[in-house]
Amino acid sequence: MNYAYWLANIKGLGRRKLQRLMRQVCSAQELYEMTEKQLDTLGLNEKEKAGILAAHKREEQIKQSYESMKERGIRFLSWEDEAYPKRLRQLADAPYGLYAKGVLPPEEKKAVAVVGARRCSEYGYAVAKTLASRLAANGVTVISGMALGIDAAGHKGALSCNGITTAVLGCGVDVCYPSGNRGLYLELEKKGGILSEYPPGTEPIPGFFPERNRIIAGLCDVLVVVEAKERSGSLITADCALELGKDVYAVPGRICDPLSGGTNMLIRQGAGIVSGMEDFLNELRIFEQKEENINNFKNLLLEKEERIVYSCLDLQPKCMEELLGETGLSMQELSGALAGLARKRLAEETFKNCYVRRT
Repeated sequence: MNYAYWLANIKGLGRRKLQRLMRQVCSAQELYEMTEKQLDTLGLNEKEKAGILAAHKREEQIKQSYESMKERGIRFLSWEDEAYPKRLRQLADAPYGLYAKGVLPPEEKKAVAVVGARRCSEYGYAVAKTLASRLAANGVTVISGMALGIDAAGHKGALSCNGITTAVLGCGVDVCYPSGNRGLYLELEKKGGILSEYPPGTEPIPGFFPERNRIIAGLCDVLVVVEAKERSGSLITADCALELGKDVYAVPGRICDPLSGGTNMLIRQGAGIVSGMEDFLNELRIFEQKEENINNFKNLLLEKEERIVYSCLDLQPKCMEELLGETGLSMQELSGALAGLARKRLAEETFKNCYVRRT
């Protein structure tokens, strides 16, 4: 019998109540072995006490559920487990139990959360992906929520360089939400990690996502908001991070762009500014190979036309017409150079005939 899983499946016991019970009785097994009279000494209300007694009657069902979950590659971690993430223990309402697929965020590595708007701009997507790639390439774990837009870009950036990234879901770890991220979900299963406090099979509902955000904030050392409107769930995550004493950064944006309203507001309130990749990495004391050396290495691998085109690309998407004017190449030369840069993972077509630099 996994006593912690049994305890996590008792209906009517909230997170704070479970924490208080663990301070009183030390372990789930001790609670499991208590008589009804002993339960009366714990200050439980009638509903909570009834929930514990009912869980005893569902014991066989809970055992079967636990075995079925393990067979599907889902791990259960409780507050009592050594492997439970230490960063989460500082949350006042830390989940008693966590469900996991893949790898957990390594305790010894710095962790940065990259979050932002679901309906982001191409520029925001490119910034989030490049930032996450740089962080992951330097051994930093990238945390996010697997939502569309900035979250997905953060995970993909980390995965693109075989880095470590963890998605925290607002549903069960066996539920892919949003469904449009199915490919990313499968990649995270194999190469990254997926976490949730909700039992397998739990469907997403709006109230779960603000709760999910506190776990993202808890797991990271630093949080970066790339794009966000003034009323955005990403700002809830930023508030949680600040309450936990984490550093919060924001990517500044254009003053007339609604997607910059939330990030610019964070900066006004004192958040750190991501003004450039190198400056940000240095501020976090992440020291990587100098950009000049990286570019020299890349240039050795490029044909003449590819070097010309690569020097004209940046994180803001540029269309073919613009690149024709800047490079002076013919359409055939430009198309060949872009195809070569894409094969070498140095350029990406973000939407039809528009390209960004990959770093």
